[in-house]
Amino acid sequence: MDNKATILNLTEEEFVHPGNRACSGCGLSIVYRIGLKALGKNTVLVVPPSCLTVMQGLYPVASTKIPCVNVTFASTGAAASGVRGAMKALKKDGVNVVAWAGDGGTGDIGIQALSGACERGEDIIYICYDNEAYMNTGIQRSGTTPQGVLTTTTPIRGKLQEKKDIPAIIAAHGIGYVATASAAFPLDLYEKVKKATTLSGPRYIHVHTPCPPGWNFATRYTIKVGKLAVETGLFDLYEIEDGRLTLTGPSKRLLGKKRKPVKEYFDVQGRFKSLDPELVETLQGRIDAKWENYNDQQQQ
Repeated sequence: MDNKATILNLTEEEFVHPGNRACSGCGLSIVYRIGLKALGKNTVLVVPPSCLTVMQGLYPVASTKIPCVNVTFASTGAAASGVRGAMKALKKDGVNVVAWAGDGGTGDIGIQALSGACERGEDIIYICYDNEAYMNTGIQRSGTTPQGVLTTTTPIRGKLQEKKDIPAIIAAHGIGYVATASAAFPLDLYEKVKKATTLSGPRYIHVHTPCPPGWNFATRYTIKVGKLAVETGLFDLYEIEDGRLTLTGPSKRLLGKKRKPVKEYFDVQGRFKSLDPELVETLQGRIDAKWENYNDQQQQ
């Protein structure tokens, strides 16, 4: 975008009341506040059961100032499609219809409805805040929980499977805009959400969202942990437009540079305490191979 977002030119209007039910240090509270600033008041939210429903609260004591439809876990993409249809019937095509869900409601329980909305070309924005487990119901593993992570359903050796790559799955539908973002880099998030509002058709944004109680780190380290995920190259910030992937912001600046070892990211979170050195080496190797591919593409 031509006009880069800064802390000085963000809108001063707030779309979340000061009081909410978020945990201390909640990464979602950052993502939600900044995302709503980018969306603006001409927005209708569609939200399944998740940490966000807890954070928002229920009418008449809801923390959000924007209309929100609470829907069933599996129906977010379908419900958002229905809201878009209603807006068209009311001749309110300029309203942003935004599905906002967690990783479980996006990549596991709700993936069929999201896939259907993408295949049909529904004119909606879908934002997934990925805190990498079912945090609201007690920290159970989800499809996006990283390999080796301890959860209440993977309590001894950690999760055995690799993290599901939801942005790649959605990009495979051939939609016009897919992006990743991080709670630790709110201005990059703002620009991507703002950009999504200028486009049409299905748009998907996947946001890495640190969770202090679920990831087992001190609440004051939310931004530090989020930045380490990007600085180690574990979580990449990018946009996919018309099938072309472009690294953005902090990730783009890592091209050709030395990244921090991923062990630094693991060491600040209790959820990774069962990792053995061999798995750490394997995970580092995957990251290195991924970035070698990025660097090769940049040189072409």
